[in-house]
Amino acid sequence: MVSTNLVLGLLLTLLCLSLQTGVSSWSVRYYIERTERAAAKGRRHPGFGPLTATTTAMLFACFVRISLWALLFVIPGQFAPFYDAAYHSAVNFATLGHGDIVMQAEWKLLGPLEAINGSMMLGMIAAALMAMLQHMTKAALVARLPRRQSNGT
Repeated sequence: MVSTNLVLGLLLTLLCLSLQTGVSSWSVRYYIERTERAAAKGRRHPGFGPLTATTTAMLFACFVRISLWALLFVIPGQFAPFYDAAYHSAVNFATLGHGDIVMQAEWKLLGPLEAINGSMMLGMIAAALMAMLQHMTKAALVARLPRRQSNGT
C-alpha cells in the first residue's frame, strides 16, 4: 500500500509541477507583453492590470491543484463529501497541518507528499511574482531616467 501511495503521490506531483510550470511561464510572458504594450500607449500604471490577471490565474491554478489532490483522496474512499477532501487537501497544500481531519493509516503518506508539492508550487508562484515585480521596478526606474537626445554627439 505504501508503494501505491508513493507512486500516486509522485505522479500527481509531476502533474501539478507541469501545470504550475505552464501557468508560471505563461504568466511571466503575458505580464511582460501586456505591460510593454500598455507602457508604449503611455498608460500611467502599465503593470497593474497584467499583474492582477496573472495573480488571479496562478490562484485559480492553485485551486485546480488542490482539487486534483482532493480527488485523489475521494477515489479510494478516504472522504465521502468532496468538501471534506478539498478542505483536507487545502490544509496539506498550504502546509497548515491542522490535523482535525485525517486519512486512514494506509493513505496518510499522501498528506506529506501534498505538503511537499504545495511548498514547491507556492515557491514557484512566489518566484514568478518576483520576476514580474522586478520587471515592473526596472520599467519604473527606466521611465524616470532622463531621456538622452541623439543629436550625433
